[in-house]
This record gives sequence, structure tokens and C-alpha cells, in this order.
Amino acid sequence: MNRRGFLQSTLLVTMTMPFMKEKISKKVSYLQSIPNMLSMWDFEGTNPLVAKGEYPYSLREGNGQVPIENDGVLAGHSINLSEGQYLFIPRSECKGLDLHGKEAEMTLLAWVNRRFKDFNQCETIAGMWNETNKNRQYCMFLNLGIYDSGDQVGGHISGVGGPTSGFKYCMDAAIGKEIISYDTWTFAAMTYDGREIKSYYNGELDIRNNRNPYPYPEGIYSPGKNGADFTVGAVDRSNEMGNFYSGKIGGLAVFNRALTNQEIRAIHNEYPLNKLNGE
Repeated sequence: MNRRGFLQSTLLVTMTMPFMKEKISKKVSYLQSIPNMLSMWDFEGTNPLVAKGEYPYSLREGNGQVPIENDGVLAGHSINLSEGQYLFIPRSECKGLDLHGKEAEMTLLAWVNRRFKDFNQCETIAGMWNETNKNRQYCMFLNLGIYDSGDQVGGHISGVGGPTSGFKYCMDAAIGKEIISYDTWTFAAMTYDGREIKSYYNGELDIRNNRNPYPYPEGIYSPGKNGADFTVGAVDRSNEMGNFYSGKIGGLAVFNRALTNQEIRAIHNEYPLNKLNGE
């Protein structure tokens, strides 16, 4: 390339960058404009682990430095969790995410690109869920191995903190039917309105007979100040961190309201995945 061509290319990039930033900013602002959003991580900027929204909480790295990739959904960036890594916020530092009570509502949105793991087990996306100390509240998983399930979105809610009565584990979850592929971006969501748990796949309620929606009027458990931390990519179970997720997360958001089917569909339309997935 000659000097003139180089200067023209440089000028084009310089002129295009503000437009690209403005376009990304507008997209992120769309999500922030939805009522009742508490915290949203787009993993962009000089402090990529600090949330945007009402509660700008900062995620901490639980097992080594987590890479930030230039590949994501909300703002072109993502975290890349290797198996065994996770992020967390101590409970004392994220009181705004402590959703609990009989009337509590919630929504959790996540854009995921999962990888194969060394062994098959459920995979934590995010939530307040401590099985070791029976402090379960809410959490989104992939690959819940209950009710003949595997590789779907699973939204867990507990109104008791411990296992479901008569079972070894918590069995109260809305589990969809669509398989979450590997090495592909997927929009996963869960909601709870005080009556039903719902899980969503790429913007649509992933209806499954007797499993999703899942009737659950018990509310969300209130463990008090000694309850679960907010964790991403793993939960505390069997006296250690486990149920690890492996892969990228290109956006994460928590609301204290159950978003409607129409709202979740609109979010998916605002952040399409076809180009990211090479379609």
C-alpha cells in the first residue's frame, strides 16, 4: 500500500470508529432503558468487570485471571471462562441482587457460547445459589441432569434454600427442550413472577410439557446476611466451587421484574446472533 492509500485507510478507520462506538452505545442503552434493570455486564471498557445500571457492582476473579475477548454480543466483548474459573461478588457487596420473598420477581439474561467440558455435569451461568449451606435463591444453569434433561436452559428458583422435599437436590426448575449448541452464541434467559419459572431460548419461551413453564408459588428464599454470594460460572456445592461453565459469556443482566415474552423477544431482535454465528 502506498502512502496515499495508507492515509486514506487511516482516515476511514478514524472516521468510522466514533460511529461504531455510537452504534454499540445505542444498543447497550436499549437494554439499560428497560425498566427494573439492576446490573448489566457488557465486559467493555477500562473496567470490564464493573456493571452498568442501578448497581455498578464489580465482579471478582475466583480462580485466576479471566480473559476479556473482542468477541461478544452486547458491546463486542466477552469473558472467556476456562473450566475451573469463575467470577463472584461477595454477598455483602451486592445487596441489590439479593432478590427474595414471596412477592419477589426476577429476570436473568445471558449471552453464552459454551465449550465442551472434561466431564458431564450441570453448568452454572449466574445467580445466588449456595448448595453447601442450603442457601439457594435463584440461578440459571445449562445441562441440568434432572427430569430426563440435558444441554437445555434451566432456571432454578428455591423458596426453601435446601433440597426439594423428598429429594437430595433442588428439583424446582423450568427446563426447556432446545439443545444449547457448543461453539455457538445463544441467548438464554430465565424469569420468575412469583407464580411460575420460565426459561427462554433465543428470545422465545422454550415450552416443554410439564417442565417449562414450571409452576412455583413458593417465592424466593431469604437467607439473610449469611446467604449466597452472586457467582458467575460456578456455584458452591459439596463444600467447594463446582458445576463449572466453560466458554464465553458476551453479556449478562439482572432485573427485579419478570420480563414479558414480548420484551425478551424484542431484546433478542435488538441483539441478533446470526452474524456472530456466521449465518
